[in-house]
Amino acid sequence: MTTKQQLASALKQHFGFDKFKGNQEDIMLSLLEGNDVFVLMPTGGGKSLCYQLPSLLTEGTAIVISPLIALMKNQVDAMRNFSADDGVAHFLNSSLNKSAVDQVKSDVISGKTKLLYVAPESLTKEENIEFLKTVPISFYAVDEAHCISEWGHDFRPEYRRIRPIINEIRPRPVIALTATATPKVQHDIQKNLGMTDAMVFKSSFNRANLYYEIRPKTANIDRDIIKYIKTREGKSGIIYCLSRKKVEELAELLKVNNIRALPYHAGMDSATRSANQDAFLLEQVDVIVATIAFGMGIDKPDVRYVIHYDMPKSLEGYYQETGRAGRDGGEGTCLTFYSAKDLKKLEKFMQGKPVTEQEIGRHLLQETAGYAESSVCRRKTLLHYFGEEYTEDNCGNCDNCLNPKKQVDAKEDLCAVMETIVALKEKFKADHIIDVIVGRETNDVKTYKHNELEVFGCGQGTDRKFLNAVIRQATIAGYLDRDVENFGQIKLTEKGKKYLKKPVAFKVVEDNDFSEVEEEVVVKSGASCAVDPELYSILKDLRKKIAKHLNLPPYVIFQDPSLEAMATTYPITIEELANITGVGAGKAKRYGEEFVKVIKTHVDENEIERPEDLRVRSVANKSRIKISIIQAIDRKIDLDELANSKCMEFGELLDEIEAIVYAGTKININYFINEVIDDDHQEDIFEYFKEAETDSLNEAIKELGKDYSEEEIRLMRIKFLSEMGN
Repeated sequence: MTTKQQLASALKQHFGFDKFKGNQEDIMLSLLEGNDVFVLMPTGGGKSLCYQLPSLLTEGTAIVISPLIALMKNQVDAMRNFSADDGVAHFLNSSLNKSAVDQVKSDVISGKTKLLYVAPESLTKEENIEFLKTVPISFYAVDEAHCISEWGHDFRPEYRRIRPIINEIRPRPVIALTATATPKVQHDIQKNLGMTDAMVFKSSFNRANLYYEIRPKTANIDRDIIKYIKTREGKSGIIYCLSRKKVEELAELLKVNNIRALPYHAGMDSATRSANQDAFLLEQVDVIVATIAFGMGIDKPDVRYVIHYDMPKSLEGYYQETGRAGRDGGEGTCLTFYSAKDLKKLEKFMQGKPVTEQEIGRHLLQETAGYAESSVCRRKTLLHYFGEEYTEDNCGNCDNCLNPKKQVDAKEDLCAVMETIVALKEKFKADHIIDVIVGRETNDVKTYKHNELEVFGCGQGTDRKFLNAVIRQATIAGYLDRDVENFGQIKLTEKGKKYLKKPVAFKVVEDNDFSEVEEEVVVKSGASCAVDPELYSILKDLRKKIAKHLNLPPYVIFQDPSLEAMATTYPITIEELANITGVGAGKAKRYGEEFVKVIKTHVDENEIERPEDLRVRSVANKSRIKISIIQAIDRKIDLDELANSKCMEFGELLDEIEAIVYAGTKININYFINEVIDDDHQEDIFEYFKEAETDSLNEAIKELGKDYSEEEIRLMRIKFLSEMGN
């Protein structure tokens, strides 16, 4: 039996470390005693060592089941660096040719190989099962074990076949490891791997060095990211996007703006993908723009920032991806751009999947939205999600704690919530509970006759958003519990039942407001968002004067975000002005002369040094898409067909067309509008925009009423801007 002393000596001999991290030592001793072991340890905690060192101290070969080829290569290279013999570690997967496979098998049979990394797909192949039956196996390690659970963020059906295959080859001790697992996922993994009696080692999920921040996702996101990276020159960062297309576009945009960046996603050929990964590890580039395929187990300790261009689909995914920052314990910034619209889009993509999968997906998205919108300490929310209590009132290292909101007493609201949960027999989710409280007669409420309950409408007039915040914060406080097994049904805990009998003050902070921030950017931006409020005010007056002279609403000339950008980057030529978001060559030529003149005078008089390096250059590729759209409209192609041909949703096509007209290009979509909108509606919407002070879509929907669809209003806004402003 290996003693603590032998283990410490082996750690120094093989890996050069003087001491173990956290509970690594206890984990290894338990595995070496022949126990099944379950390890929950955050990214950067040293999970790999928990099976690497024991493999060197036991007879036979340890089989490591790992989900990614890139991850295996990385780990095998790392192991070989610690050993004089390359044969000490190998991987067996689809990337190897026949002679390479023969070499691996020969090294395993000779006893040289202590660690054999296998993809779950390779493990299921009959020839590999037959081969492994002939090999002395020390133990099995299931890495990234959350892939087993449908509730995990990266479910892989092949992972659910691991146990039967282990039984077929030869049962030996199993160590399962993951950096993210809620109590539900943990239970799922243990049950599926047949290791419910395993020794469980759980490290704290708190990464105190990581700073968490959520920002609203606005039309200026690309510019914000470029400015952010430019202030961290030479530092390593990862930017995660949900789509491959966005990865390619953003990497290209960063390169054009002199940032050393490369893309990484599963659609690239493996040689390019590996080369890009190596370039990042070897610091030949500073930034990798990637889908979630990147980073699993990538051992780069000095990633200084992780940016999420899109909010991930689950908090497990978010935690794991942000966990790639600051693994050396140094600075790590986790910056996420959030839009409720993005999550709605993800929900739409789930349609057509099995009902259970949709329910799970929806539940995970709701948890993610709740985290993003909450004003509670990010750490507290995140750790609670993973079944850990964080007792500090202020962590001092997240946006919510650095800018705390005022607390309000919600005792009455919490009592109303609890009484409603009891009346609903603890069988419903948050949305339904809130519907009953505010007195909303939805189909479900009427079907269950909950509109006949005494509690129905007991909180009429209370803001839904606020009630959601109360439910979430009462859950963190331990008064309520979400039953994950039943997709988030809310129940009272023992603590909650006591509270209901004897209520006391319950302080909550209201949620952050991210409601449709993209559409409201016109209203919400302004002098406070511009670097130079004085210039912003001058430009606003000039716009008003020109608009009055031309008898147009001011927003037709330039939108507020464009003025804000002018008061930030100080364009003093027509060419520079054309680069401003929402301006373009057409508008710059038509209205720009007076604006650049005013800006130049202001710059000269105040001796302003212009931040030319922060002028975001756009990518020609984007222009190509816009040109092809303009050409298709000139040929009177039906817009639905055009969206399909570009693999876009109809709303995304309208986004592109809006950008075209806001940049000053005149287009004519009357041929399509006349087909889909009747004359009276056309006239009403056109007249509305003539009189309106803002082109805000939300304002227009509110003013025009529910007889007019969002698409009708958007199409007519395009027609109005094109005819009146361009």
